[in-house]
Amino acid sequence: MSLDARAPLAPRTVSPPAPVRRRSPVRAEALVVLASSSLALALGLWGIRRQNTMWGDESVTHQLAHRDLSQIWLTAQHIDLVHALYYAVMHEIFGLFGDGLLTLRLPSVLATCVAAGGVGLLGLRLAGPRAGLLAGLVFPVLPQVQKYAQEGRSYAMVCALVTWATYALVVSVPHRARWRWAVYGSTMLLACLLHEFAVLALIAHGVTLVVSRVPRPVLRVWGATAACVVAGLSPLVVRSAGQSGQVSWIDGPVRLPEFLAVTVVGVACARTHLGARGPVRLSALALPILVLPCLLLLAASLVKPLFVDRYVLYSNIGTALLLGAWGDRCRRPGRSSRVTWIAVVVVLAALVPVSPWLRTPQSRSNDVTAISAAVREEGRPGDGLLYLPGRHRIWTGAHPEDTRSLTDLALARDPVSSNTLAGVELPARDIAARMLDFDRIVVVRGPAGAYTPTDPREAAKTGTLRRHFREHGTTRVNGARVTVYARDRGPSPEAGPRSGSPR
Repeated sequence: MSLDARAPLAPRTVSPPAPVRRRSPVRAEALVVLASSSLALALGLWGIRRQNTMWGDESVTHQLAHRDLSQIWLTAQHIDLVHALYYAVMHEIFGLFGDGLLTLRLPSVLATCVAAGGVGLLGLRLAGPRAGLLAGLVFPVLPQVQKYAQEGRSYAMVCALVTWATYALVVSVPHRARWRWAVYGSTMLLACLLHEFAVLALIAHGVTLVVSRVPRPVLRVWGATAACVVAGLSPLVVRSAGQSGQVSWIDGPVRLPEFLAVTVVGVACARTHLGARGPVRLSALALPILVLPCLLLLAASLVKPLFVDRYVLYSNIGTALLLGAWGDRCRRPGRSSRVTWIAVVVVLAALVPVSPWLRTPQSRSNDVTAISAAVREEGRPGDGLLYLPGRHRIWTGAHPEDTRSLTDLALARDPVSSNTLAGVELPARDIAARMLDFDRIVVVRGPAGAYTPTDPREAAKTGTLRRHFREHGTTRVNGARVTVYARDRGPSPEAGPRSGSPR
């Protein structure tokens, strides 16, 4: 049979390969933002009331934000100018939603949610969806972030603004559109106006661009934008420099060991090759924002102590990004998961005891709610009231009903009428004379050894108490002592110090 006579072969059909299902960028971004923000919201709402307690700085927010905007501005001319914008924002929030603890702290919770979503998107853009998801989930779990997510102060808001300014920077590098740089600059300026130490993140951004070797036109436009931010911040810096006394309480780095521990973990992760997506590498972005603000603040502290961990809360952006990228790399095919699981166990072991503790009154340096309650319980109508030193008057300012039946012996002008935080006190001689008109005085002061009187007014208070009064009981609360003094009328078998039960 000839070949031509053979039956024709059926044509072979090759089925096309099954399409690879890829998650769309929009869906990936939505997942990262939703998961990160949801975890941040859950952690922020967990124990947000801290057993209905408030600490001193939150009390300042509560008191100043309840003043008129004009009074806030006049007060800021004397003290706390760096927080004036935040007080104005909280004034409007209190006017809309009331003045409870939830209203005081919810803005910080929501700001942390916004920051967590931004960290997730940064990780997604720089290292991929899984790294972004991990970074977004790590960020709200970090102890410092958990702590300041539940405080009525500006630090969570500043962190959120720095996060999204950083995202705007990363997006602006390849596109170079002017409006993108305008968004970056305005967001950074707003962060700096809420707290001027946010400007340290601007320096970190500049280092990121230099290390990433971006084109010269990009460096020029960033330089112009940074100059505008600094120019907009300069009036605040110049005016607030005269109020440096309000950070005189800082006698050394505050909570530096905890901050350094997180920094060391982030730097260790950065030693792993994390790859790169786009012109900016993740490590080139994360390391400067993690390390530089801390180092610059510590360097400034050699001249004047300034380092407090909350001032550079946004440094945790770098920690979360590095941990997220490291976790993604450890989970890639072909790599042992043993290291990852060990790391997860260690992290959980460290966080399990910390997270519940952060939601207790003892996690803060003082509890003004307990202080006011102790004054109310120990005082009798008509008793005198004394603060040692006078700045501690802010401790009871958020609960004026607890001291209404007592006479503030040193006060000449109240805080509102004098546009100050703690009011204006009488001269030393007048304070001593008023003290001698009372048989019982309730004294509010800090823990033992926390204060040595140097001002003549404070010396007059302590000297008059020592010469003419006898201690009749001390109640110790978180961060303070409330002591009752009775006029010393001579030896008495019933007189003598007694110690109240700690609360």
